[in-house]
Amino acid sequence: MKTSRTLHRSALTLALLWAGGVCAQTMDHTDHAAQQTADKPAVEPAAADAKASEHSTMDHAAMDHSQMDHATMQDPPRAQTPAASTPEDHSKMDHSQMDHSKMDHSQVDHSQMGHSGMDHSGGQHAGDTPPSGEPREPIPTPTDADRAAAFPPVSHHMRHAPAVNSYLVINRLEAVEVEHGSAQAWEAQGWVGTDTDRLWLRSEGEREHGRTESADLEVLYGRAISPWWDLVAGLKHDFAPASSQTWAAIGVQGLSPYKFEVAATAYIGESGRTALNLEAEYELLLTNRLILQPLVEIDLSGRDDPQRGIGSGLSSVEAGLRLRYEITRRFAPYVGVTWERAFGGTADYRRDAGESIEDTRLVAGVRLWF
Repeated sequence: MKTSRTLHRSALTLALLWAGGVCAQTMDHTDHAAQQTADKPAVEPAAADAKASEHSTMDHAAMDHSQMDHATMQDPPRAQTPAASTPEDHSKMDHSQMDHSKMDHSQVDHSQMGHSGMDHSGGQHAGDTPPSGEPREPIPTPTDADRAAAFPPVSHHMRHAPAVNSYLVINRLEAVEVEHGSAQAWEAQGWVGTDTDRLWLRSEGEREHGRTESADLEVLYGRAISPWWDLVAGLKHDFAPASSQTWAAIGVQGLSPYKFEVAATAYIGESGRTALNLEAEYELLLTNRLILQPLVEIDLSGRDDPQRGIGSGLSSVEAGLRLRYEITRRFAPYVGVTWERAFGGTADYRRDAGESIEDTRLVAGVRLWF
């Protein structure tokens, strides 16, 4: 019994001694590992670069990243950007050899750049097609169908204006109110020929109380001396008043600035008589069809002609104002008023004959164009 207790105590003592030795050994190795970790120097930069290079050659596709704890990973320190960089002098740089077509200029602020001194004459933009290269979209070769669509067959030949043309207009064919009854008057002109050479016909006259008071006819050759003016020359024959007489005529007629129709004709008659007639008229369009036409006519004579009641100098002045409505361009009725006054010797001849030297009349008529 006593021996058994002694054995049991001996075994317990050995077990405690063995457990104490293991514990001491474990503590010794732990302190040694901590000391080694503290004493271990930092990794050299070259070694870090080598490891990074070795890491770049690793095949990450075959790795199983699902077991990795990315929460504890830290990004490597980034290189710090310098606080301020020294601006470069681009004025010495040769940009002619640089390819700017790959640059992204959308974020560049061009408002602060000074382009006034730059020479863009030899520049080539990214979207331009080189002169020696083919276009980005080649022009297709025209086909027979394209030519047929562009130039369809003409079913008839073009008609040109004839070389010889004609024109006749009766400016005034009117009834005139007079003191004792009514009177009629006319004024017409026309031509036949080409654009530069024409035969002109001009006539005017008046009938009163069934008797022709005045009537004349002019036959003139006209030659264009400018796009707006003709030089005319020919003959004038007076049928009334008194006996008929013939004059040689020369003058100009045409369209003056501001669209005044002007005619000036000088006459040389028998026995050295001379005369000059000046006429100007204007057409004022109130509407496309309603037209107001003022007219002024002046007659001068070189010498007295008692047989016809015409004195030398300023003979008479006539002014008229007519308002017409063009039902068509060829037919236009009108109403108007005229005023006439004699001067100088002509006025004296009228007084001697018991006639008035000034007269105002109402007129109504039609304007015809053929």
